[in-house]
Amino acid sequence: MPARRRHRLLIALAAIAAALGVLVLGVWVGGRHPDAVPGPLRSQLTGSEDRRVVNEALDLVESTYYRKVPRSQLADDAIAGVVAKLKDRFSNYFTPEEYARFKDSQNSRFTGVGVSVAPDPKGLRVMNVFDGSPAKAAGITAGDIFVAADGKTLAGVAPDVATARVKGPEGTQVRLTVEQDGKRRTLNVTRRAVSVPVVAAKLREACDKKIGVVSLAQFSSGAHAEVYAALRRLDKQGAEAFVFDLRGNGGGLVDEAQLIASAFLPDGRIVTTRGRNVPERSLDATGSPVIGKDTEVAVLVDRGTASASEIVAGALQDRDRATVVGTRTFGKGVFQQVIELSNGGALDITAGQYFTPKGRNLGGQGVSTGTGIKPDVRAVDNPKTREDEALRAALEAAGGCADKQAP
Repeated sequence: MPARRRHRLLIALAAIAAALGVLVLGVWVGGRHPDAVPGPLRSQLTGSEDRRVVNEALDLVESTYYRKVPRSQLADDAIAGVVAKLKDRFSNYFTPEEYARFKDSQNSRFTGVGVSVAPDPKGLRVMNVFDGSPAKAAGITAGDIFVAADGKTLAGVAPDVATARVKGPEGTQVRLTVEQDGKRRTLNVTRRAVSVPVVAAKLREACDKKIGVVSLAQFSSGAHAEVYAALRRLDKQGAEAFVFDLRGNGGGLVDEAQLIASAFLPDGRIVTTRGRNVPERSLDATGSPVIGKDTEVAVLVDRGTASASEIVAGALQDRDRATVVGTRTFGKGVFQQVIELSNGGALDITAGQYFTPKGRNLGGQGVSTGTGIKPDVRAVDNPKTREDEALRAALEAAGGCADKQAP
């Protein structure tokens, strides 16, 4: 090797070694004496001051508190505390165990007590009790309110977190505080694997017509395929109009809402989402509609109709494709992103707002509950009677023998 080239190589190696030495020294000094490192360099070597203080506090709790607390639990509690301070009932932190149960519920399977629920100021209101479920055996009925699980209140808790407290490993017990007609009782219910019937379909008659009724429990993964199949089956059985029952449906996946609305709409806008750190996205009808454009449709809603359910009901109402029957919906105008974390948990964080085809946001200011969707025909079921009065009103609206009433 020529002397000049060898000299340049030695200089380059010396420079690299010096740089590595400075980096190692900087990391060592930054870790032990961060104040001795200049500000711009300190953030690169030791992380931000805020991050350092958080780790310092966790270290002190772990080493000083009178009893041993696992570092993983401290981290879980710290993240949950940050999310709680947002004062956003729709945002929450899932521990690894809770996230696993959440993913199961999105795929319509979980271990729990076998009910569908809707948010209630006191906790969770039972909308349906599945046949053969632990809840059915325990005497829980539709209309009951779960106010606590294992002594932890469910009031004011994000719905996903509240339901996660009721769910749990198969074979374990959950102590439920249940309220009915103002009276409370405590039940010990053993959890087991439950497969949620996402779609129910039946053929009814009203206004001298056959009317297909399709009920959807949640917008879980693959729900659109079940809705399509139910609509086609009822169509073959002679259905001349349809009622799409979204009562008690707290929502789910936005993409499923797009696909399900597409069963009734041939084209055009369904929803627009906007957020501070996510690009604006407009979702339009896709594919071919399952139901012909001249077939009458009524969408049945109540205060438990929220999120993805409101996206579908709002799109069909704005596009003059369906008559909305029932009561005002929940009024959730925001959407969440689920972001997985390295510990196996996840943040379910509010990322933006959604808008119906006419530009309506159904929520209140920020993450507050809004006015929701105003029905075209107001109808309320009387739980003390055997007949479902709200469904009857929807059947008549779809069948064309009921005038629209002022809500």
